[in-house]
Amino acid sequence: MSAYTDSPALFERLDGIRYRVLVPITWEIGKKGSGWAFTVLAGTVFDVSIPRPLWWVFSPHDRRFLKAAALHDELLIAGIDRVTAAGAFNEALKADGVSAARRLAMTAAVAFYRWA
Repeated sequence: MSAYTDSPALFERLDGIRYRVLVPITWEIGKKGSGWAFTVLAGTVFDVSIPRPLWWVFSPHDRRFLKAAALHDELLIAGIDRVTAAGAFNEALKADGVSAARRLAMTAAVAFYRWA
């Protein structure tokens, strides 16, 4: 098991779709053993930006999405390119048991959002 899947990653819901990370989340980019670990620090505020019309399919409050959303947002803030961040997002969703079909839709959305 990785530090990511071992982490309880507790979250505090702030308002709407915003959450705060209560326990640090560490994710190894690439593959296990890559040596590139990225940590989302406790206290980090992030949002789960799913368009409201899709909430019936992808609830922004589904706990399986929270760690991946926090990781994705922080990778972008750190200057990681959108495609690399989307790849890590996909793998994080997979680690949290999200189906392949849902991961495909969600990863495509974050990879191509604001494309241009």
